This record gives sequence, structure tokens and C-alpha cells, in this order.
Amino acid sequence: MSDWFSKHGGRDKLINWLGIDSKIDSTLAESGARIRNIWNSTTSFFARFRLTGLKRAVNELASEALTIGLGGFFIIYTAALPALFEFDEEKFRTGQFSVKFLDAAGNEIGRRGILHNDAVPLEEIPDHVIKATLATEDRRFFEHFGLDVLGTMRALIQNLRANGVVQGGSSITQQLAKNIFLSPERSLKRKVKELFLAFLLESRFSKPEILKMYLDRAYMGGGAFGVEAAAQFYFGKSVRNLTLAESAVLAGLYKAPTKYAPHVNLPASRARTNEVLSNLVEAGFYTAAQVHEARLHPATFIEHGTTESPDWFLDWAFEEVQRLARGKHEYILTARTTIDLEMQAKAEQALLTTLSKSGRYKRAKSGALVSLEVDGALKAMVGGPDYGESQFNRASHAKRQPGSSFKPYVYATALENGYTSKSRVRDVSPRCGRWSPKNYSGSRGSGRRVTLTEALSRSLNTVAVFLSLNVGREKVIAFMNRIGIKGVRKTCSIALGDGGMTPLEHTGGYATFANNGKLVKPYAIIELFNAHGELVYSRERDEPAAPQVVKPKVVHQLNQMLHSVVTSGTGRRAQLPFTHVAGKTGTSSSYRDAWFMGYTGKLVTGVWIGNDNYRPTAGVTGGSLPAQTWQAFNSVAHTSMDFTPIPGLPEHPVQAAERQRVAQMRLSNPEDNQDKTKENLAEKRTLSKRTLDVLLRMDTAMRKAAGMSPPDPELIQDTQLEPTKPAQQTNKRSDNSPVRSRDKRSSIKPVQGPSVRQATRTLTP
Repeated sequence: MSDWFSKHGGRDKLINWLGIDSKIDSTLAESGARIRNIWNSTTSFFARFRLTGLKRAVNELASEALTIGLGGFFIIYTAALPALFEFDEEKFRTGQFSVKFLDAAGNEIGRRGILHNDAVPLEEIPDHVIKATLATEDRRFFEHFGLDVLGTMRALIQNLRANGVVQGGSSITQQLAKNIFLSPERSLKRKVKELFLAFLLESRFSKPEILKMYLDRAYMGGGAFGVEAAAQFYFGKSVRNLTLAESAVLAGLYKAPTKYAPHVNLPASRARTNEVLSNLVEAGFYTAAQVHEARLHPATFIEHGTTESPDWFLDWAFEEVQRLARGKHEYILTARTTIDLEMQAKAEQALLTTLSKSGRYKRAKSGALVSLEVDGALKAMVGGPDYGESQFNRASHAKRQPGSSFKPYVYATALENGYTSKSRVRDVSPRCGRWSPKNYSGSRGSGRRVTLTEALSRSLNTVAVFLSLNVGREKVIAFMNRIGIKGVRKTCSIALGDGGMTPLEHTGGYATFANNGKLVKPYAIIELFNAHGELVYSRERDEPAAPQVVKPKVVHQLNQMLHSVVTSGTGRRAQLPFTHVAGKTGTSSSYRDAWFMGYTGKLVTGVWIGNDNYRPTAGVTGGSLPAQTWQAFNSVAHTSMDFTPIPGLPEHPVQAAERQRVAQMRLSNPEDNQDKTKENLAEKRTLSKRTLDVLLRMDTAMRKAAGMSPPDPELIQDTQLEPTKPAQQTNKRSDNSPVRSRDKRSSIKPVQGPSVRQATRTLTP
């Protein structure tokens, strides 16, 4: 058969498929043989280490332990990172300062920091104070490494038997870590942080140093921190001089100072003291006979007229003092503050009343209240329900989701970018990626067009999100930075308050609207003086004038819109019968946070209610408990109608009527006013005869030199004179020591011209 391809050489030019196939087969065969050889060699090598019986079991256990250990190491390292971020060296340096705080009138209201002149070294603290502390709080303190394993297991068993928390298992180091660095939230996350911070403290400090810090920083009730301050407060003596009975009283305060403080609950304090004395015997520190004397002769206490201390305010003011005094090398200071003690007491009463009456069935156990004047002066601060139970200041440090109370910032940004309070937008749910908002009712909008005033009054989520997307979330963040609130993140739900801010920050933001658009930074310190009485800081002198950060036109419109929230919207329970109110409610997802932020022409007040562990409440909204608390406080905090109205709003009829009534009283009784004026002038004209003679002679001489007429004789007769005491033969000092008599002319100090003219003017009716 003829092969056409062979005749023309075509087969030589095609691919040699048979050659390729044979090459692949040979390569695979050689590779397989090589792999089998390697496997056999490896198996033969490891066969030498083959274990059987007990050796194999031990090896398996060791391998599993290594695997679990490595995994546990990475888990522990991951868990320890948050604790490391909480460690702040600055919190150890607070002991450098000793600050005495005064109210605006100059009355002492409390102290913070360590009193340098009275600081007691650990070696000088009596042995029974230390033993009572260790026997009650941590008997194996000098034996463990920060975690008392046996004590923790014992406490766990006791709590399981009692079906509740009856005994704590935290070591002294763990308690110190919590007091210095952490919040009081009861959660596994906080407990893990506490544990790793305790290990860190144990690695950084010796046992005596840790014990000294604990004794100096523990809250002991009555505004006293540390055993030295507590000894002075309860017994009027230094801790150096305490008896065993008095030491047992102090050792019983660590657990719950408000509950066991003798000036609060004396029977509970006595019972707790006996428990501490029993602990001393059980721990082997003392015998029953040695503590018997302390049982027979219990400690006596100093009576205090009032034990109320504005501790939340003082804690934050102390932080402000440290910030203001940084770099000035002054550590013993006196601070004049802005607080109003009556207003502080009313704020505490308003919040505690709400939590005690409604908190239990509404499952809301915590809260905070901040009240500022419109310029930022802090008048009242309540950082929680019980300072003795937890000193964590929720008002200044707890970052919670503001919910719909964030919306005024979005609306203000919209007003700055072309919108007005009467602008209409459609109530429909916009999309941001795959997310779209729902209104409180659960719907995605009614579809009808509404004004911005109505949308804010009804707190429509759809409109707020639309405005943030339409105007630009970057502009909303820029607006927040302008009014002093940092850390707001760009998210789809930024308009619904999905970030975190403290009540103090939030109240300061609203204060900008009450201050006609001028920046407001909350402050508590008016003046600072050093140990020599020298002025170290003055707010009036050292702080710049508040800049205008929001245009008044924008503020006026927004205030009118926020006023409608209170009159016809979600904040109706916050209305006051004597003045206009502007404000906004706020509720975060799952009812975890409830807010009411509002202001009058005098005060800007923010109220937050929720739980420390972030558990949802039983349907608490901003228009319920927070608005009621806000109204209860402000109804008694405004003791005078003499304040300007909210910018953009007219004067309230009650305020106008009161102002008119006062003016009519002044007009209807002009004689009374004149009589009072004459009485005041008469008081000013009361001079001694000798002083009057000197002034008149000098006045006559100066008038003559200036070519003026002599003084009016009737004026001289009308001037009241103090009775002149008869001259004595021997002059004496104020300390009754005799002095040499001098010439009368030399005893008269020269008086400058302006002072004489000023004195002469006071004599003129």
C-alpha cells in the first residue's frame, strides 16, 4: 500500500507521541521507586525509636501536653494583650499630688492624693493593722504569685453551697489591679484582665510595695482613701496609734465601705468587726484571749455633722488638677472648684430615686448624671448608684452608645450644608452597602415626605441615616471634632449613635448648642494655689476665649427643633413648667443604653441609665426613666428664674411674668429702695473723727492747690462719726506689748492723690 506521508517525509515532521509516552512512563516509574526507597529508609530510621508499653503511654501524654500547652500559650497571650493595654504608668503617679478642694465660696469639700506631710511608711503601720488586713482579705499574700489558688477554690465552694456570692476569692494584688486600672463590671473579660494585671504587678513590685499601695489606695468610706485617711476620719488619730479594735474596724471596710461604715450602719459595723477578730484567730495571728479585750471594748468613733462628700466630682477634678499642674513642679495644691453642693445632692437623689423605684423591675441597675452651666462649669456629677460599692466613674469614663441622642449632631451638619428646619425629605430607608435602617416601630419608613423638625421630633432613623449619607459622613465626623468629641468612626449607622462616648463628653457636646455655638469644654477647676498660697493656675487668666464653632443661625434652628422633641416628640416627660427645654432622647440596640440629653438657658444636663455588664434592660427608652430623672433634677435645680432663654427660643411666659413682677415691685416701692440706698450710703460715711479730720484737711489743701472751692459744711455735719475712745497714756501693740510713743504727724502715712479723691467721693451724697 502506498504511504503518501512517507513518500513526502510528512511523518518525520509530526510529533513523536510514542516517544513522549515512553518518556513519561519511565519518569513516573523512576520517581515512584525513589519515593518508595525514601519512605522505607525513613521508616527504618524511626523504627529504632518505636516505643511500647509504658514508655509509649508517657510519650503520648507528653506529646498531647506539648500540643495543649502551645495552644494554651497562644490563647493566654491573646487574652493577656487587653490587660497589657490597660497598664498605665501614669496611674501610679497620682500619689505625687496632694490636693485640697474648695467650693466656689472657699469652703473645703474634700481632699485627694497622698498627704505628703502625713504619709506613713509601711514599717510604721502597726502590726495588728496589717494582720487584720491579711486575715480578712488574703491570708496567703506572702506565699502566692498574685493568684491565691486555694483561696479561690475555697470561695468557689462556699458560693456554690450558698447558691450565691458570699465570699470573694480575689487576692490583694488582684484587688489592687482592679482599683487602679479596671472598671467594676462583673464579667469574665474583666476577671481575665484582673488576673494578668495581678501577675504584672507581682513581677514589677515586691510584696511589701504591693501591700503598701493597697493600704494607701483602698476606699474606706466617707471620702477617705487609705488607712491613714480613714484613721483620721473615723478616729481622729494617725494609723500609727490605732488599737486592735480600731484596726479591726478598718479591716472590715475593704469589702463594702458604704455598707459597713460605722457612721452609716453601726450594728453592721460591729458585726463585721467581730468577724474580722474571728479571722485573726482562725489565721493564727492572735489567740482568742488576745482578741477578747477588743471584743469587750469596741472602738469609739468621731461624730461627723455630715458625711456627704461629692466623691464622683472630686475624682474627676483630681484628674483635671493633675493635667493642669503637669510640668509646673507643684504637688501640694489647693483647688477652687465649680461645684454646687446643693445641686450635687439633688442630682444624687434624683438618680438614686429612679434606680431604687424602677430599676429592679426594669432591670436597670446603673446610671450617671452630669450637669453643666452653659459655659461648661461642672455643677454636679453622679458617676454611679453607690460610690462605696464601686468607685468607677461612669460619668467621665464609661463609653456607651448614645443611640438616637447622637442625631442632633447629624442634623446640625445638615443645617450647615443647605438644609433648614422646614426642608422636606422622604421617610424611606436608604441603603448603605447591604444594610438599611429601620425605624423604632420596625418599619422601613412610611414613604411620605416630612420636615426635618418632624423627623427629629419623632426620632426617625431613616431620615437621620439619609442625611448622614447625603451630606457626607466625613462632614459629620468633622463637625464632631470641631465641638470637641473625638474618636467617632465612619460607619453606615453613624447617625444612629453606634459608637461610644461618655456622659461628660456628650453633655459637653450639647452645651455647644446651649452656648449659642461657642465651643464648650467641661471644667471643674477655677483656680489652683500652691502650698505658699501663690496662684498657679487661673481659668480666667490662662484659658483662651471660647471660639465660635457653629454659626448662631444653625444653632437657633436646631434649638427650635430640639424644643419640639420635648413639646410634641419623644421627650415630653422632660418638660418643665417654668422654662423652655430643648433635648433629645436616645436608646441603643436591645435597650442596653437609655439617654436623655437636654438643656435650659441655665443648665445642660445629661442622664444615662443601663447596666455595667451591658445586659439589656427591660425596655427602658430615653423618653422613660432618663427623661423622668432629668425632669426631677432640673425641677429643683433651678432656684431662680433670672437666666437668659435658650438661644433661638423666646422667653417662657412664666419667666417673663416673674421678671415683670420683680420690676413692678421695684417701681411700686421706690421709697423703700431710696431708704436702702441712704442706709448704704450712711454706712459708707461712718468714719472716726480723727480719720475725718485728716481726710478733710488733705482734701482742703488739695482743693486749694487746684483752685477749687472748699468742701460743703453740710456734708461734714451729715457724716456719721464713730465714737472716739479716750487716749491712753501708753500705746500698746496688738499683743499688749508697749511701744514708744511717736509724733502724731509721723504716725500718719502719706496718702496718694487718687486715693484721697476716691475717699472724698465716698463722702459725697
